[in-house]
Amino acid sequence: MTNWIRSLQPSGSPDDLGPIQLAWLGDAVWEMHQRLRLCQKPARAKDLHDLVVTKVKAEAQAEALSSLEIHLTEIERNFVKRGRNRVCRGSRKINIAIYGKATGFETLIGWLFLKNPIRLAQLLDQLDAIQSDKPLLK
Repeated sequence: MTNWIRSLQPSGSPDDLGPIQLAWLGDAVWEMHQRLRLCQKPARAKDLHDLVVTKVKAEAQAEALSSLEIHLTEIERNFVKRGRNRVCRGSRKINIAIYGKATGFETLIGWLFLKNPIRLAQLLDQLDAIQSDKPLLK
């Protein structure tokens, strides 16, 4: 499900963008990836929507980052740190550490989407492989 990302060319100047802008973009890319993973599954739209929501919430993004951290380069870790450190105050419903990790994850996704789509596709494939042992739908 990452062929659409692999076909992209690097674009823009992601190094000139701030962590919040990169996180905003990364959040959209992550949601698109999750929707594409699920769109071929036979299920009601509401069930698919509910499942996507569980995959894009902060806790799931923080868990995805934890799964990927061992595979990240030093530069990628620095972008995660930039996003994580940018968080001042998140939602009152979410632990600030989880919110920070989620923002760091989104920042990395947004930066790689613009800077190196092939590397982003590799990391998303690794996450998909890790999560393949978990059922998508109940």
